[in-house]
Amino acid sequence: MDLLKPSPANLCPLTPITFLERSATVYGDCTSLVYNSTTYTWSETYRRCLQLASSIASLGITRLQVVSVLAPNVPAMYELQFAIPMAGAVVNNINTRLDARTISVLLRHGESKLVFVDFRLRSLLLEAMSLYPPDDRRPILVLITDDGASPSLSARFHATHEELVKSGDPGFEWAHPKTEWDPLTLNYTSGTTSSPKGVVHSHRGVFISALDSLIDWSVPKQPIFLWTLPMFHSSGWNFIWGMAAVGGTNICLPKFDPPVAYAAIEKHNVTHMCGAPVVLNMLSTAPNAKPLKNPVHILTGGSPPPAGLLLRMEELGFVVTHGYGLTEVGGMVVSCAWKSKWNKLPATERARLKTRQGVRTLAMTDVDVVDPVLSLSVKRDGLTMGEIVFKGGCIMLGYLKDPKATAECIKENGWLYSGDVGVMHPDGYLEIKDRSKDIIITGGENVSSVEVESVLYTHTAVNEAAVVARPDEFWRETPCAFVSLKADIAATPTEKDMIEYCRDRLPHYMVPKTVVFVEELPKTATGKIQKFSLRKIAEGMGVSPVSRL
Repeated sequence: MDLLKPSPANLCPLTPITFLERSATVYGDCTSLVYNSTTYTWSETYRRCLQLASSIASLGITRLQVVSVLAPNVPAMYELQFAIPMAGAVVNNINTRLDARTISVLLRHGESKLVFVDFRLRSLLLEAMSLYPPDDRRPILVLITDDGASPSLSARFHATHEELVKSGDPGFEWAHPKTEWDPLTLNYTSGTTSSPKGVVHSHRGVFISALDSLIDWSVPKQPIFLWTLPMFHSSGWNFIWGMAAVGGTNICLPKFDPPVAYAAIEKHNVTHMCGAPVVLNMLSTAPNAKPLKNPVHILTGGSPPPAGLLLRMEELGFVVTHGYGLTEVGGMVVSCAWKSKWNKLPATERARLKTRQGVRTLAMTDVDVVDPVLSLSVKRDGLTMGEIVFKGGCIMLGYLKDPKATAECIKENGWLYSGDVGVMHPDGYLEIKDRSKDIIITGGENVSSVEVESVLYTHTAVNEAAVVARPDEFWRETPCAFVSLKADIAATPTEKDMIEYCRDRLPHYMVPKTVVFVEELPKTATGKIQKFSLRKIAEGMGVSPVSRL
């Protein structure tokens, strides 16, 4: 057969923005967003996004410039995920749990030209703005107000989100990407201030990932989706765009609260929701937890949920699916694909199988566990450990302004190296056994132990410091610091002193919940701190007391 060449008819750039355009036609009269007393249809959401995109463009925002959003799960947050790229810009969602110092660093690193901030977080953003160097150009600020709780607009803000919507052109011709490789999102993997890693994903990658997640999770048309997962977490694992693709109803919760979540599930007949294992734990132990009237599908990721928790969730009527992914791979790319024969197994065995991460999703070309030195596949025996690697169309374009880190992650052999350690079982199912040495996952948030250690080292009494994960009843893991003190200090700090010192310098979720003072940290023959020894000590300390701070 002669080799046929592509034509303009099949070279149209893929972009998830077309999901919204289609939903306005197919599901135009159906509910798109629900928040308190506010309800929109898909045709209204499409029109509002066009008007908002028009106003963003009128502010002088040009193609591929970064526009940031600091907001909880409110309708404006959802609309901006479409409106910003419709104006040709790149959307940058900022973790609302970060401190002002970190937010300032990320905004400057991404060179954000425009920032939308929820009124509840305006003081935090203004503090971040005050940390800009005098000669740095500050972004334009727009305030997201709330129904029934809208503060007056100060001189620091150009306008409100709603004002931009109302003043925009509903006939605006939105900016299609020039190529499907054009950047769509910029998401930061952590709040590190020394070397922030800004993950850049393309229109093509997000398009593929969003549809892939829907297929893998078997999401039907017009589901009722409860936003218990923060939209700023890797773009809500791409279900922001996924819900538009299937005409779902987005039930927005600005803050996760178990009683409120249960009330929303019953009121709106919720069918789907996502969250870290800590969300499952909060739901299972809530005072008003009782068997659901109808099954609710819940997708969880991060650290593996314990088997006992999965059993409790099943008893309540939740259908739990466990997946695995990274910000760098655009969402869930490994899931525990369920086999019908497993339904005949005892409940404890079913729960054990569900704790495994599973197999690659359809759109991920390949996933493997390899020897980190030889780059060869490890034995499929469920015992031999190696590094988890990925290959596929959902892989990030790279880290913004960091070619060295990009090259260290995406090797010349064409694989993305996750830094996570796992095993491959004989049946081809993947299971994580450990994480990269610097990462602690607490309540679904990634904490860099190196960053916490860097703060501890600034204390005048600290000689050496190392931070590892300690099991926690509420957060699954919390940072545990091991500290040796200098010999000539005037006053010996207490555990409380060290925690308060960190609290003044770090986002609260990154602050160690436990500080252990030791004479000397264990080291290898070459002088490196043996973190695996410290992890064993932390595990031996048992589960830390429940803390929601």
